Amino acid sequence: MSQSRSKPKSSPRKRRPHPWWIPRKSRWSQYAAFIVVAVCLTIAGFAVKSAYDRMMTYPERPGQGTSDPIHVEVPRGASFPEVLQLLVDNGVIAEDEAMYFKVFVLHKGAARKTTAGPHTFRGDMTPVEILEELAVQQKAEELSVTVPEGKNILEVAAILAEAGLASEEEFLEAMYDRELLDSLGIPGETVEGYLFPDTYKFRRETSASDVLRRMVARHRQVFDGLRRRYRDAFASLEKDLGWGDNEIVTLASIVEKETGAKHERPLIAGLFLNRLRFASFKPKLLQTDPTIIYGCTVPKEKSAACQKFTDRIRTAQLRDQDNPYSTYAHEGLPPGPISNPGRAALEAVLAPKKSRFLYFVARNDGTHEFSKTVAEHERWVDIYQRQGKVGKQEKPKD
Repeated sequence: MSQSRSKPKSSPRKRRPHPWWIPRKSRWSQYAAFIVVAVCLTIAGFAVKSAYDRMMTYPERPGQGTSDPIHVEVPRGASFPEVLQLLVDNGVIAEDEAMYFKVFVLHKGAARKTTAGPHTFRGDMTPVEILEELAVQQKAEELSVTVPEGKNILEVAAILAEAGLASEEEFLEAMYDRELLDSLGIPGETVEGYLFPDTYKFRRETSASDVLRRMVARHRQVFDGLRRRYRDAFASLEKDLGWGDNEIVTLASIVEKETGAKHERPLIAGLFLNRLRFASFKPKLLQTDPTIIYGCTVPKEKSAACQKFTDRIRTAQLRDQDNPYSTYAHEGLPPGPISNPGRAALEAVLAPKKSRFLYFVARNDGTHEFSKTVAEHERWVDIYQRQGKVGKQEKPKD
């Protein structure tokens, strides 16, 4: 019996190792990616180092411009980005360096230290010098303005505008602003009577409403001082005539317009109070020309007769019932003040000179002649108005 021999098992063939210097096909993409990453990292490294070196030297590096002065006005309330744009627009900082300056300022924590107002730069200043100039506290420019006694709101608006503050239109709009008037406690339609005559200093950028607030506050200060000094007078005017603060200011505004002679103010104030208090004096007409003129020139709405007014009061204006300010056509005080009185006129109403006078006429020299009766008054009218005499004259005989 023959035995079958099994074939001997063949040993596995040994695979030759792949040469390391020859990349396998599957690794080509890996090597390519590696090379790209390595190149990018190298470039980025150089860029970072370059940017770092640039930032480290940037604060002390002069600008690219000239040494000529560059004047820049930084508006009040401007944000740092707005300030930076101003510097770029005016050539203080090159546009391609704006980001560096921004990073530099933010790193220093100085973005909020820039000050409003005029600044002077140069195109060759270093960022450190630019930031130092921006941080300099600018002295606020102040405008001095004097408002004389007896001016009405139209005249005050013109004076304030001419001083370099807001425009006349802005002032007049604020003078009629109901919300502002209510906040100031002024009952009339305008701020007339409450803009205290004085010399003021305002910052150029002060708004029209803030200027008026300041002037009204000055009026309150003076008026409250007079209230403490003349308590009895306030009480007497309230008891006899039912007057409050506005009526006192109104009469003071008339006294202010009637005479520029300081010594006459208490006498004229007393004369008007006599007309209102004396039971024998009827009708209670103050008959003062400045009230007619005011009604024909200042209010927005004017009567037909006032629309024909030029520079002289005529019969049409004297008889004009449609002019609410006319004290020839209406008894008592006008609806409100006709000017802005000063301390002396206000004090004259509170401390009038006692007399029996009821009439007065101008002597054509800035002073007046006073009378107790109509007959005496008419004789003075003949001397000063018809004959045109000037200054104090001898008393006419009966």
